[in-house]
Amino acid sequence: MNKEQCFQLGYVAKVHGLRGEVVVVLDTDNPEDYEDLEHLFLEQKSRLVPFFLEHFVLQPGNKVLAKFEDYDSLNQAEELVGSEVYLPLTALPELEDDQYYFHELIGFEVFDETIGLIGTVQVVYDLETQDLLGVTHQGKEVLIPIQDGIIQEVDKTAKKVFCHLPEGLLEIYLED
Repeated sequence: MNKEQCFQLGYVAKVHGLRGEVVVVLDTDNPEDYEDLEHLFLEQKSRLVPFFLEHFVLQPGNKVLAKFEDYDSLNQAEELVGSEVYLPLTALPELEDDQYYFHELIGFEVFDETIGLIGTVQVVYDLETQDLLGVTHQGKEVLIPIQDGIIQEVDKTAKKVFCHLPEGLLEIYLED
């Protein structure tokens, strides 16, 4: 399994107890969508490796208490701390027509209601503080916040993002 066919579900945050359990922090709005998992992929030395679960118990917030098969000690579990956790894209829950996953936006054309075509989404930055579209405009990368008021509509069929850019946003990136 390679990363292009997967999405990052979260990461192993810390060890829990002495018997190989770990706490996994999920990067999702609906952790309950993943409570029946039988396996996960963990990044190990830049490769995705399957890990089979003995249990995967939801905790308050976006945390899960997980126990992997053949990981029965504190020392073994410590080796997993910091590992990113992945699932295949096919494991993503179906969305409503007006909803989208960030990875789907790559390659979409971005239009501002005043300026018109801005460019094409090259990358989506999923940051702790803010999510951003990385769009190429006049040879430079422009970062557009993914938030209500700026993103007006996403047309998945036409592969277009319609937005209302804050005044002066493009100029910041076009200055030398």
